[in-house]
Amino acid sequence: MAEVKDFTKYIKKLQKNSKEKDKDENPFAALNGDLDWEPDSDEYDSEGEDNYENSGPSYKERIRKHRIAVFVRTIVIITIAVLMVAAVYVSWRDKHFTESNVISSVKLTDAAGAKAVNLGGYVLTYSKDGVSCLDGEGQQLWNQTYQMQNPTVHTCKNVVAIGDYNGHNIYVANTSGALGEIDTNLPIRDFCVASQGVVAAVLDDKNVTWIYLFDATGNTLANFKTTMQDSGYPVDISISPSGELVCVSYLKADNGKIKTSVAFFNFGAVGQNLSDNYASGYEYPGVVVPYVQFMNDSKIFAVADDRIMFFSGKEVPTSQTESLTANEEIRSVFFNDSHVGVVFMNNTDEGAYRLQIYGETGSLETTVFFDTEYVDVLFDNDQIVVYGENEYILYDMKGVEKFRNTFDRAVKVMIPTNVRSKFILVTEKAIETLELK
Repeated sequence: MAEVKDFTKYIKKLQKNSKEKDKDENPFAALNGDLDWEPDSDEYDSEGEDNYENSGPSYKERIRKHRIAVFVRTIVIITIAVLMVAAVYVSWRDKHFTESNVISSVKLTDAAGAKAVNLGGYVLTYSKDGVSCLDGEGQQLWNQTYQMQNPTVHTCKNVVAIGDYNGHNIYVANTSGALGEIDTNLPIRDFCVASQGVVAAVLDDKNVTWIYLFDATGNTLANFKTTMQDSGYPVDISISPSGELVCVSYLKADNGKIKTSVAFFNFGAVGQNLSDNYASGYEYPGVVVPYVQFMNDSKIFAVADDRIMFFSGKEVPTSQTESLTANEEIRSVFFNDSHVGVVFMNNTDEGAYRLQIYGETGSLETTVFFDTEYVDVLFDNDQIVVYGENEYILYDMKGVEKFRNTFDRAVKVMIPTNVRSKFILVTEKAIETLELK
C-alpha cells in the first residue's frame, strides 16, 4: 500500500468516492440536497493518483521542517550570544590595569583629625564632636553633632550606629539622614546595628550584664541578662542584617579553666517558640573567641585564638566547619557578605603578611602574600584590594596581581564604586576619584 502523504486530500478523495457511490445507488440524492454531488472530473483519475502518491512534502511536513529550522537557528544565535557575553565577562574580569589618574578632587573643610569610613558607597567622617555623611563630590548629605570621648562606629550596608564606650547614647542614621537616638540608661560596653536600624547593645549593670535590642528610635524590642556564674561575660556580639538573629560570644571560667560559648538567639517568628529565644550554641573549652560576625542573614563566622569557625542557618544556626590556625598570630580580619579575609604575620621571603580568603562555607579559596603596610582589605567587584596610606594593590579573586601603585598623598579610606575601575579616596584635605586604565 502506498504511503499517504497528505491525510486531508486523502480523506477528501474517500469522501468523493463515497458520494459518487451513493449517487449511483440513489440518483435522486443530489436533487434532494443530501450530497454535494459534482460532475465527474479527472482530478482523481489513475494518473492523478500516481501524482498524488509521488507529490512533494505536505503542508504540515513543510511547517514541521520550518519550525525545526527556526529552532536550530535560534539555538545557534543564543549560543553565539552566550559565548560573546562570556568572552566579554572574562575579558572584564581578567583585565589588568596599566595606569591610574585622579579625575576629580574636592576640598574637605573641618576634617582635620576626623576619621572616615565607607557607608554604602558614601563617605562618613566622624570625630568627638559629630558625624557627617558626604557623597563622592564632597556634598554634605547630613550631619549630627554630639559630645563623645571615644566615638565608635558600626555599620551594616547603608546604616550606621555611633556610640561611646561607657556612654548612654547611640545615634542611628543611614545615607539619607538620621533615623533616631537611643538612650540606653545604662553604660554601653558594646553594640552593633542591623540594616534596618535595629541595635543590639551590651549594657553594664553592676553584677549583671544586659543585652538589649532597640529600634532606631530607642524603643526596647527585647532584652535578656547574663551573669558570670550562668553564661559568662559577653566579649563580643553581632546582629544579622535582618535584625532577627543575635550571636554572642561568652567567656567563662570553668573549674579554673576558661571556655567560650558561642550562642545564637532568634527574635523572629521562630524564636517566639524557643525558651528565652535561645536557638543554638556551641562550647569551646580552653579557647577564647573575641570576634563573632554575621556575613549575611544565614552565614556567620567566629575567630578564636586557635581557629576560625563557620556557622550556617537563618533560623537555628549550626556549626559548619572549622579551620585551625595553630599558634599563628592573626593580625586582622576583613569580610563582606560572601568572603572572609584573615591576615597572618608571615615574615618569609614570600611576604611580611599572608592573606587567607575563605568562602561563606568556610573553604579556603585564595592565599595572597604581600608586604604593604595596609590599612584595609576590600572584597568588591570580583576583586581584592589591599591598601595602606601610601600604596595599593589589586588582585583578582584567584590572587593574581592586576595592578599596583602608590598614592600621591596619605589616604584614610578607599571606597569602591559601581565601576570596578573607579574608587573614591578620602585624604586629610580632599575627596578624590581615582580611575584605573
